[in-house]
Amino acid sequence: MSSSPRPLTATYRLQLGPNLDLAGAASLIPYLERLGVSHLYVSPLLQAAPGSTHGYDVVDHGLVSAELGGEAGRTRLVETLRERGMGLVLDIVPNHMAIAGRHNRWWWDVLENGASSRYALAFDIAWEPPDGQQRGQILVPLLGDHYGRVLERGEFRLIRDGGAIILRYWEHECPIAVDTLAGPLREAAVATGSAEMAELAEACQALPERHLAPDAERRARHEQKEAILQRLAALCAAQPEVCAVVDGELRAIEQDAERLDALISAQHFRLARWQTAQSELDYRRFFDVQTLVGLRMEEEDVFRESHDLILSWLRDGSVQGLRIDHVDGLHDPEGYLRRLSLEAPGAWVVVEKILADGERLPSRWPVAGTTGYDFAAMALGLFVDPAGEKDLTAIWEELTGDTVPWPDVSHQSRHHVMLELLASDLARLAGGFSRVCERNRRFRDFTRIEVLEALREILACMPVYRSYVRPEAQELSDADRHWLSVAVARAREHRPDFDGELFDFIQSVLQLQHRGEAETDFVARFQQTSGAVMGKGVEDTAFYRYLRLAGLNEVGGDPGRFGVEPEEFHRDCQARAEEWPEAMIGLSTHDSKRSADVRCRLAVLSEAPRRWADAVRAWSAHNERHRSGPWPDPAFEYLLYQTLVGAWPIEPDRLRGYLEKAMREAKVHTSWLQPSEEYERAALEFTDRCLGDAAFRSELETLIEELSPAARATSLSLLLLTLTAPGVPDVYQGSELWDNRLVDPDNRGPVDFGRRRDLLEEIDHLTAEDCWKRAAEGLPKMLLLTRGLRLRSEEPDAFRGRYRPLEVRGERADHLIAYERGERVVALAPRLCHGLGAWQDTTVEIEEGSWRDVLGGGTVGGGRMRLADLLSGFPVGLLRRE
Repeated sequence: MSSSPRPLTATYRLQLGPNLDLAGAASLIPYLERLGVSHLYVSPLLQAAPGSTHGYDVVDHGLVSAELGGEAGRTRLVETLRERGMGLVLDIVPNHMAIAGRHNRWWWDVLENGASSRYALAFDIAWEPPDGQQRGQILVPLLGDHYGRVLERGEFRLIRDGGAIILRYWEHECPIAVDTLAGPLREAAVATGSAEMAELAEACQALPERHLAPDAERRARHEQKEAILQRLAALCAAQPEVCAVVDGELRAIEQDAERLDALISAQHFRLARWQTAQSELDYRRFFDVQTLVGLRMEEEDVFRESHDLILSWLRDGSVQGLRIDHVDGLHDPEGYLRRLSLEAPGAWVVVEKILADGERLPSRWPVAGTTGYDFAAMALGLFVDPAGEKDLTAIWEELTGDTVPWPDVSHQSRHHVMLELLASDLARLAGGFSRVCERNRRFRDFTRIEVLEALREILACMPVYRSYVRPEAQELSDADRHWLSVAVARAREHRPDFDGELFDFIQSVLQLQHRGEAETDFVARFQQTSGAVMGKGVEDTAFYRYLRLAGLNEVGGDPGRFGVEPEEFHRDCQARAEEWPEAMIGLSTHDSKRSADVRCRLAVLSEAPRRWADAVRAWSAHNERHRSGPWPDPAFEYLLYQTLVGAWPIEPDRLRGYLEKAMREAKVHTSWLQPSEEYERAALEFTDRCLGDAAFRSELETLIEELSPAARATSLSLLLLTLTAPGVPDVYQGSELWDNRLVDPDNRGPVDFGRRRDLLEEIDHLTAEDCWKRAAEGLPKMLLLTRGLRLRSEEPDAFRGRYRPLEVRGERADHLIAYERGERVVALAPRLCHGLGAWQDTTVEIEEGSWRDVLGGGTVGGGRMRLADLLSGFPVGLLRRE
């Protein structure tokens, strides 16, 4: 057994859940070792909400998920990895927890005890909302109808569980606070003559007042409350006649709307219909998901209790690295990461951070880098032909009539989600800034509405997900000052009718020119809100509206940017080698809108825009017969065609599931909040009729056959860049073969590892030419992946060394990305492969010496080499110095 894992050279991501538990993951370790990865990288494995399919809805930080196999399953996985000398990287979720009834004991305690709960400060709750409404009560928006109607229909039940009283609404439960039980228990005491019941009623009445008390007082109150519950449970168990009276009293309350309303109204929560969450919610969520409540990770006790188990695994060597989910949601990302670094100084830590064009990860963060969205977007851009932009824009506008440019679509979409999905977050933010204004005589007359509109405009104009201003710092970073200044300047342009002095004041507070408790809270909350606005407005709305070339609509990408020049890619990689040499880089993730192979096939459309435009015009005319009215709209039809080209062959159920999600995310004719059954049915029936049309399918498959050689070469080039560029490559589950999956839940589905094992057994007995002949099976991709990964483990110093672009000359010079790593490895990645043809006189300058062809075998010399010779048997080249 190996005592410690091998050095980190590559990770393989497994998505744990109903399709794969910890035992299943352990069974895959021999295959992954042979594939060439050094570390397994898994989705969250802490206890999640019942029925969780992904693990990001954690309910207990102190337990391994029972559904995944519990602690025994984790231990076996770790032992299996150690036997192979491999390590483990774990995905963790510090930003939020799931609201899941009694399963989340922290949240249950808060619902029961309100501000006097031991966990009152664990969650980002507005205990004192700016408008003074619902003070001390948490909005619980789970009702299917208005509260009064639900009450009058008798849909609430009071259930006794030992000494605890539970309010039940269908499958939902909420705890009844002990201090509100004095009346019912007093009635029971009178009816039974029980002195002990009377004492319990008085004890309930005597519980300390609800408020945000010091820890010692909250603990003391908790102990008193628990003692009452235990005594009541014991009394009911020992005296059945008393128990029957208590239960009868509960039934009487349950059947009396006035009494039941009085009891419910006295609780620490306020039940409401689910739609109220969008505008009145009083706690921070993960984006707009009301069942995921934000944690206050800046609190020492919260950090400690939520990380104790994970830190113990880092200390005992069970885990070597962490992926930090949604770091932008945290109150103070840098403070959190510094605390984590102190507790686990040797851990490899990467952050899920989406960088906008021109943005750099803060260099002061103690992390290895990001999870690689930025690299994926930059690399894909190499394979998008700028020459195709004009024609692809024209066919998009011709078919849909939509001429709105991407920046405006993004801006409008952010406003849309702030008004419909994030209104409660904006209201809380505006309330906080209004308090700041009230303390300044020059600005105190600005109304709440004016403040709200100004903040909304600045957030809609933020060029990055968020800034990282730390109020305790003496001054801002240059980057934070720049991005905030850009946002306010753009807001002024969009709203010239607005009082510019309010914009100036907001900017000055965000840039720490005014100090105070209210200002500090506002700065933090603004930054948390801006990330949510960008995520929901851009990723989950605008990406589904602006479909000029859908392959560009990827997390970390910019649909308005058409192509990346080789020189820019080389500069980026040189910077990575110097600044973030151990950042994660990958092509597909569990959050990808489309897998890398789907994006590559769509990228080839930029090289054949007129062929594509002709095909779309013909399809649209042909498929007009499949409409049953004006729906679906042309944008849906255009997305359908791109999806079919990118993901073909695709099962009808997968396609329908994706299209339903895409329609609702676009929020144009239907949405998650207000689904239009009529529109969705029309769109999906149109889809089914198109798929059932033999003539259309034949034309579709003809086009795909034309694109496939270039698409496969593009996928191989993109994979080669990931395996050899500065960083630690990550392989998403199943992507070692051609992978045509779409956004979740499609990309989290089961993987046929049996087939992959069988093909891996063959690889070492096949030549590169053999694999290319069997391209349809995915063998070229597996060959490149496994040999590239093995090379990384054999030449670790080369991949930690310098990145040097190589000189390419000749007629096809612009079609090759060539570079050297650490004087030991050379990568040759063709680009814009559709219609590339022969390499003609194109050459690349390689250092003199003897170089082994890692993929094709054989040896080549250095100097000026002809591409026609180097790439004669396989689309890409990978050389290793002998």
